[in-house]
Amino acid sequence: MSGFSSTSTAEEVTQGIDGTALTAIVTGTTHGIGTETARVLALRGVHVIMAVRNTIAAKTVKEAILKEISTANVDVMELDLSSMTSVRKFASEFNSSGFPLNILINNAGILATPFTLSKDNIELQFATNYLGHFLLTNLLLDIMKKSARVSKKEGRIINVSSNGHRYTYSEGILFDKINDESSYESWFAYGQSKLANILHANQLARYLKEDGVNITANSLHPGAIITNIYKPEISGSVPTELMNKFGKLVMKNIQQGAATTCYVALHPQVKGISGEFFSDSNMDKASSLATDPVFAEKLWDFSMKLIDSNTQEHL
Repeated sequence: MSGFSSTSTAEEVTQGIDGTALTAIVTGTTHGIGTETARVLALRGVHVIMAVRNTIAAKTVKEAILKEISTANVDVMELDLSSMTSVRKFASEFNSSGFPLNILINNAGILATPFTLSKDNIELQFATNYLGHFLLTNLLLDIMKKSARVSKKEGRIINVSSNGHRYTYSEGILFDKINDESSYESWFAYGQSKLANILHANQLARYLKEDGVNITANSLHPGAIITNIYKPEISGSVPTELMNKFGKLVMKNIQQGAATTCYVALHPQVKGISGEFFSDSNMDKASSLATDPVFAEKLWDFSMKLIDSNTQEHL
């Protein structure tokens, strides 16, 4: 046990940790737990790259962080995870920036949206929550390996998943119907994308171990949190005002919601731990499907085919 719990905040779980020699990319930092993750990492001295779709909103967040933490080292870079072209452009720019990369936090996500196809004609939740992060991670692996080797510091890859991974389609992932509108159910599609996040981290952990590199890969459930990812006009569920009243009784606040991410990213207790699922800043158990290595490998192969076919289309 870590000594932390569901009520621990991101500041509490990183208290006393010096991250001044580290550089982290955090996706989706313009609101909610992404903003708090960026703020707390910056507070601990980490050089934070805010990878965002809305750079104007991100610059406002950056200014707020700098106002609070005068020594903060924060940069903003544009990234639209629903576009493989944008992901490739971001990775290319970062890889040529000269920055090292010690921590990659795949945090950005959308929730229970109506059926929509991405710019690459892939169902939007699967594309944004999972496939964009899968491609981003692949494109940044070489710089992470180099950074780990040069710095002698462990690299960490963190996929922000959800306990929603337990509530997906009966098959787990609709490999043959990933873009089929007639099979689409918005909440199951969300669960599918979050299941994919865990499977990705677990399979990546196996590959990294085989390579013998000093990089870990883990996934986590941040907790039930009310942020602006929840949009009742889109999700067609409980009104926000009622949800906020209910949320104060049973849900985490933003500071608590970012805790597990910051714990897995920075805490020395997590050193050497890979291929695990965390919740409330402790190791937890994901679903049986999420821990199935055969299913994880199937998803990996499926994902490689999707990004390879997209590459061929743009040659």
